[in-house]
Amino acid sequence: MGIHLTAIHYVYLAFIVFIMALLIRRRDTTMICVAGIFALGLLATETLAGSVSGVFNSFIYATKELMGTIMIISIIVAMSRVLIRTGINETMVAPLTRFMHTPAMAFWGIGLIMMVTSFFFWPSPAVALIGAVLLPVAIRVGLPALGAAIAMNLFGHGIALSGDYIIQGAPKLTADAAGIPVSSVMEASVPLVIVMGLVTTVTAFWFMRRDMKNGKWKDGLISGKSAASALTGGDGEESEAVIDPRVRQWLAVIIPLLFLANVAAMFFLKLQGGDATALVGGTAVIILIAVTLLAHRNQGLEKVTSYLIDGFTFGFKVFGPVIPIAAFFYLGDSAFTDLFGKVLPEASHGIVNDLGVALASSVPLNGTVGAVTLTITGAITGLDGSGFSGISLVGSIAQLFAVATDSGAATLTALGQVAGIWVGGGTLIPWALIPAAAICGVSPFELARRNLKPVAIGLAVTTVVAIFLL
Repeated sequence: MGIHLTAIHYVYLAFIVFIMALLIRRRDTTMICVAGIFALGLLATETLAGSVSGVFNSFIYATKELMGTIMIISIIVAMSRVLIRTGINETMVAPLTRFMHTPAMAFWGIGLIMMVTSFFFWPSPAVALIGAVLLPVAIRVGLPALGAAIAMNLFGHGIALSGDYIIQGAPKLTADAAGIPVSSVMEASVPLVIVMGLVTTVTAFWFMRRDMKNGKWKDGLISGKSAASALTGGDGEESEAVIDPRVRQWLAVIIPLLFLANVAAMFFLKLQGGDATALVGGTAVIILIAVTLLAHRNQGLEKVTSYLIDGFTFGFKVFGPVIPIAAFFYLGDSAFTDLFGKVLPEASHGIVNDLGVALASSVPLNGTVGAVTLTITGAITGLDGSGFSGISLVGSIAQLFAVATDSGAATLTALGQVAGIWVGGGTLIPWALIPAAAICGVSPFELARRNLKPVAIGLAVTTVVAIFLL
């Protein structure tokens, strides 16, 4: 399993360490990521023109990869604006206010609803479905927008995605690579997912309450706006948007039913990922058009365009700072070969995966070291921001340690899966957690910083638990 590491691997690793250090110190990393792209391009092409072109081409690559998320966020924001302006959103969320009277109830309520929804289809569509409905309630009872984003993010992209018990995409990838049944990985992951989820969410909630009491809390709002202001435009414009109260009541019932129908369609038609997101996005566009025409009447045609422009403005405003950073991390996977050609060693599976293999082959083989190695390897492979690209590697390494040490292959595989998805699936890498950040109108970088300590503590505790389970 030995991989020959080149100067490209070491330069990438050095920039990773530097970027993580800057994130911990709450500094912006955009310029460093651009410098990293330039340095990698210079090593790969050995020409100044090639490295300079690589910076721009990497931006294009990242934009293409993120376009689906940009679109769904922009459309949902556009739809949410017209729903809020017409009062439909207020009518829809009224029943939920009975169960969310305090910030704590809002935090745990949003989190649990997000987790349950995400089990049936992956978290990004779930964020779009429930964020616009539950966020105003949470803010009204005193939960900051960033707190709501933390709850949706940790429960959805963390707990639900790392277990993935309904769709079973993650356990299938790791189980196939480890050569064991999917059911074994799922059974072994249950205690690890529970421990990781409890430790991380409780820690995040405790840090939030502590900093709010001490006056150290930062809302991380984009351009200083509240999330509700971001969704409604916050510009003071109050154009005519009046709907008959009886029609508003009917729409407040019909719109959630349409999204529930989306959930049912995803479940029965086995739609997931991009297909599930497309279904939600198309439904949101239809709702946007219908409500706008009802509310603005003669100005409806123009207002549909206006709401879409507002949505896309908000979406690209959120994603603008993220694209350069995403471009750098995508180079850790297939983007490097796509942009610079086959300059890595023949046996290479991408820079990030090569680093993971090198780590696994350079440590002593025993159960404790195996558990720690699987956690670190899973976290490293998650740095590309997908959470899924490296978990097959995690399964292979788990099998290696299990055979060499007579340890539990299923537990090691599940541990690597949990680590890889919690880091890369959407709780630490800024562009991976953008759906929750964008819906809540907060900075994805501030959300990543808020998640860093709870996730790190959770991974440490979960690794210790896994050692005892081997």
